[in-house]
Amino acid sequence: MTIENEIQYKQAFAEFDTLIAQMNNDIGVQQQARILAEAIQEYEQTTMSFPKPTTLAGMIEWKMYEMKLKQKDLARLLDIEPSRMSEVLSGKRAVTLDLAKRLHEKLGIDGNFILETA
Repeated sequence: MTIENEIQYKQAFAEFDTLIAQMNNDIGVQQQARILAEAIQEYEQTTMSFPKPTTLAGMIEWKMYEMKLKQKDLARLLDIEPSRMSEVLSGKRAVTLDLAKRLHEKLGIDGNFILETA
């Protein structure tokens, strides 16, 4: 299935919501929902471009959104105190080399981006 325009995109979302509401354990409905979800995702990736963050704090927040992490979960993942994470995100604390390595390894933030924006 291919979504070619905004109208089809909105219709696909409405149909997807309907399928999700009636899913239960029906494998046929699950397969239809999966096909629709893949088509929606493909359309979003090819037609909708979101501007990439230009600050390190913005990039960290972007990664939090992508990974569906709360700030305290991110702090745990990076093995730092939640208060330190808050200070980094607000710009009150600089990123250390150790934290920069963790941001690169755990979140996949490009090392050059970290160096340029930290």
